[in-house]
Amino acid sequence: MPEDLFDTIWKDDIEKAVAILRNAKYGVVFTGAGISVESGIPPFRGENGIWNYVDPIYLELGFFLKKPLASWQKIKEIFYDTFGRAEPNYAHYFISKLEKRGIIETVITQNIDNLHQLAGSKKVLELHGSSKTLVCTDCGSEYDISFTDLNFLPPTCFICKGVLKPKIVFFNEEPPQDELNQSFQEAIKADVMLIIGSDGEVLPAAQIPFTAKENEARIIEINITKTRYTDTVTDIFLQGTAVDMCHKMGKLLLIE
Repeated sequence: MPEDLFDTIWKDDIEKAVAILRNAKYGVVFTGAGISVESGIPPFRGENGIWNYVDPIYLELGFFLKKPLASWQKIKEIFYDTFGRAEPNYAHYFISKLEKRGIIETVITQNIDNLHQLAGSKKVLELHGSSKTLVCTDCGSEYDISFTDLNFLPPTCFICKGVLKPKIVFFNEEPPQDELNQSFQEAIKADVMLIIGSDGEVLPAAQIPFTAKENEARIIEINITKTRYTDTVTDIFLQGTAVDMCHKMGKLLLIE
């Protein structure tokens, strides 16, 4: 296909997506690992996924409680040595600016990296928790990660000396019900949902876009490959990276 014709096709889809966003009465964004890849955070699954070189057992709740030191050594390597250096990319800032413009109301994210908040988003529902917060497995006290020295593992509670755990959803652990319920309520209210970088494989979060579609929301999806959403609920599929597609929409929306 000639390059100029290819660009014309994409431009048409992007213009349609931008028109839908401009006319949104209650826009909601739903993000997965794909939005943070260009910030240097690898996804958990797929060709370059974390689980290809790290045994998921380290993030299984029972294993963590039995062997917190072994778990924490991997947790520090994955989430704090890597995630701790990551910064928001254009896609995160684009979403924040959509919120400031009143185009979207809420960000629902499966990510634990805190990049939406760092980019300026105010209403963020974190379905799988946040690596920024630690919680005591004994007394439930919570701490910002900045109060903990991860050179000494496992970190312990200042109050009861219990082991601290990242406030993220481990395997065999229930997602935070308040955030999950709020997310489904936001999906019901949405007339437009922008999906970025989610493959739709992790339940129950993966059902949220289906709920939005059942309530007649228009669905715009950005992903590098087709997902279980693409041929089922998606109205406009923008195939490409989060940063590239958001840049293209940002130019039309005069967001730079």
